[in-house]
Parts: sequence; structure tokens; C-alpha cells
Amino acid sequence: MDTDRKTIQAICLFCGSSPGMDPAFKLAATQLGTTLAHNNIRLIYGGGHVGLMGVAADACLSAGGEVVGVIPRKLMEKEVGHAGLTQMHVVETMHERKALMTRLCDGFIALPGGYGTLDELFEALTWQQLAYHLLPVGILNVSGFFDHLVKFLDHARDERLLRDAHRNSLIVDTDLQKLIARMQSFVPPNNEKWLDRASKESIV
Repeated sequence: MDTDRKTIQAICLFCGSSPGMDPAFKLAATQLGTTLAHNNIRLIYGGGHVGLMGVAADACLSAGGEVVGVIPRKLMEKEVGHAGLTQMHVVETMHERKALMTRLCDGFIALPGGYGTLDELFEALTWQQLAYHLLPVGILNVSGFFDHLVKFLDHARDERLLRDAHRNSLIVDTDLQKLIARMQSFVPPNNEKWLDRASKESIV
């Protein structure tokens, strides 16, 4: 995959396998799936038919879009997998799942979710920080769901545990169209200089 390209043809979605309490979460998942379809952007996601994951996939498919799932065999065997996707990849481990989703996409968007969503989000950010990929990572901050997380990242930056460039590389917006536009124009941080200095400094 050419990680330097800026044209986004596929977005990897991280979001909850539950719908959550706020109806705005489901609405945002529906809007995301529909918007990707209308913009000819493939949806890459964890392959489930439940929660916000299923809502986004169904919306994209209903609008004529392509949806590619990547799911571990253990979850597929528990009948969590979506049966109507454009393509489904069944892998053996969660690590394989995340690695394949990264190879298939041109950027990442997180919607509200729990541990799994945060794990995927921060792994994508960490891989970007270490230059394993140079893809944009975005959060659609629905109903202020991520407000406290954003404040925590600002706190980590202020405590000099996170560099300005890496804090700023996370794109956060409340408007989906603006978020996608910002991701299209994303310029990755200069990780080569950081990685060279990291061996000499205590800050990461």
C-alpha cells in the first residue's frame, strides 16, 4: 500500500459493537456509512453486524457503497459476523485483524465505542507515530463523547509525554464532511527526526 497518497479511497472505521445510549451515535454511524458510499469511499471495519458497526455497514450498503469486513474466526463462529458484506476477510487473531485493516485503508475514523475502539484508535496513532504508516487518524466527536479523551491527550502533551506534532496529528471534528476534508489534506509529522532524537531523549 502506498501510504504517501492523499486521495482517500477507503476508510477504516473503529466504533462500538453496542449502539450506546445516545441516539446521536446511531445517527452518526448511519451518516458516516451513507457519506462514504456517496463519495465512493470503501468502508473497512471489523465485520460485525451488531451495534454501531452494523449500523454503519448497513447504511453504506444501502446507499450502494462497498463494505469490507475483517473479523477473527472466533467471532465469526459466534455468528457476530455480517452476512451481507461486499467482502469478508476471516483472520485468526485480533493482531492480524488490525494489521489487515491498516493495509486495506487510506485513513481511520473513530466513532463512540469502548475498549476495543480505543485499542484500535491508539494502535493506529502509535503506528503512525513510529512511521509504520503515514495515514490520517480522525475522531468524529459525536455529542462530546471524546471531550475528556481529548483533554487527557492535551494533558499528556503539557506534561511532555506527548510531542506537539503527535498530539496535533490526531484530527478531531464534530462535522463528518469537514473531518474527511481535513484527512484528505493531512500531512504526517516528520517522524524520521523524532525517531532519531528519541534514542537520545526521555520524551516519547
